[in-house]
Amino acid sequence: MTDILMLLLPAFVACLVLLGIHVYLGIHVITRGVIFVDLALAQIAALGATCALFLGAEPGSMESYFVSLGFTFVGAILFTLARSQSKRVPVEAFIGIVYAVASAVAIIVADRGPHGADEIQQILVGNLLVVTWQRIGITAAAYVVIAAIHWFFREKFLLLSFDPERAEKEGMSLAWWDLAFYATFGVVISLSVTIGGVLIVFCFLVVPTVIVALFTQGVGKRLMAGWVVGLIGSFLGIYASFQFDAPTGAAVVATFGALLALALVARVLIPGDVQTRLGSGTH
Repeated sequence: MTDILMLLLPAFVACLVLLGIHVYLGIHVITRGVIFVDLALAQIAALGATCALFLGAEPGSMESYFVSLGFTFVGAILFTLARSQSKRVPVEAFIGIVYAVASAVAIIVADRGPHGADEIQQILVGNLLVVTWQRIGITAAAYVVIAAIHWFFREKFLLLSFDPERAEKEGMSLAWWDLAFYATFGVVISLSVTIGGVLIVFCFLVVPTVIVALFTQGVGKRLMAGWVVGLIGSFLGIYASFQFDAPTGAAVVATFGALLALALVARVLIPGDVQTRLGSGTH
């Protein structure tokens, strides 16, 4: 039993590290209404990593990461430009197109490799059980830097997401701050995909935030509650993967889906006055 716990512990800690920054970014994503931007950026990052492997880079190498990061920066620029055209075409349309094209190209590139099916599975659900403490430490350090940037410029980033009209009136350059947001977002996504895969990245960004948004308001409340939801979902998902001998990443995603279903039921059953008390607060 001790050996099993030691095997699963890095996977659980990796999930907590990912959740630390993803829940915060998920609040921005939900507020902006660009729900699938994280999924699209994750797929772009995965495409970059797949291309790097095809060109001979080792999985998890610095070469692979920087190629992946370069791809996500291109995606960040595209989404920044797309927002400037949102009055003509919804941003979600551009996001969906980018995701579909990146997915198709990734499949084509992976199919040319010697382990095409394995690479596609790695893109989708990663492999939490092989993550090393060194990789967790490097990822955590990078996330701390990104978190510090967002904390230092928190008023700018929050205003851009929650009240872009006011931000524009105050003279903020929406395009440049949007690019800064997506660029830092891209750094996070590039690191996350190499650990958890596309589905876990999307799950960690969106599901905890959606669950807590059903019951609370205010960035602080949602952040704290989202971390708690993420911790519970990660623990139960990893435990389920062990109990049922299921792929860890897929089990974690499925568990988060189950928690969301339970939250929806609870939202319907909880009395209205309790919902009001839970939802009190401001952004």
